[in-house]
Formats: sequence, structure tokens, C-alpha cells
Amino acid sequence: MSEAIILTEAAALQIKDMMKANGEEGAYFRFSINGGGCSGLSYGMSLDQEKADTDTYLEQHGIGIVIDKDSAPIVAGTVIDYKQSLMGGGFTIDNPNALVSCGCGTSFRTATVTGTPENC
Repeated sequence: MSEAIILTEAAALQIKDMMKANGEEGAYFRFSINGGGCSGLSYGMSLDQEKADTDTYLEQHGIGIVIDKDSAPIVAGTVIDYKQSLMGGGFTIDNPNALVSCGCGTSFRTATVTGTPENC
């Protein structure tokens, strides 16, 4: 199986810093899809102490990554990066399955999953 997502080294370093700052070094990085957002679906990222038996599990750059079974096919091939600029930093998500993305970069829809758009 190819990786469901690809976490860049820059993103992994930022996640490790967040884990340390929150006292959650042993946590999993959970990447998920939620309904809502301007285009109908939005990305979710959180730290989670547990993984479900139905979660897809990967490990990259020393980080355990969990993706729920419903989100996994929607995010297959997605690259998560972290970019730093003069205006600050933030995660970027490049999902090859997204047909339409919102200007904010956190909302999207695919050919088969559209969700219910909300006003941004």
C-alpha cells in the first residue's frame, strides 16, 4: 500500500514542537476530514492519545499518524508541509483528490465527496 499521506520533514518538526509544547510527546498526529467549510469539506489536525482499530496507521519522521477509515480514501496521496514566511508560519495541504479548494486552503471537495458548504 502506498502512503495515505506524506508528511514533510518541516511539518514533522513543527508537529514535534507542538507535541513538546503541549506535553504530548507520545501522542499520535490525527489527520481527518470534516464536513463544512466554504467548499463542503475541511481538514482536521489534532494530537490524539489513542488510535482506533479501524484507523489507518503510518509512521513518518518518528511521528505516529492516524487517519480514520472514512477520511483515508479522501486524503490518499496528500502532502502535508509547513511553510515559514515573514508573515508567520502554517501548514499547507496538497491533496491530489481535491477538485475545488477554497481560498483559505482548508476547505475542498472531491469528485465523489462534496460535503455541505458553509459560509466562510
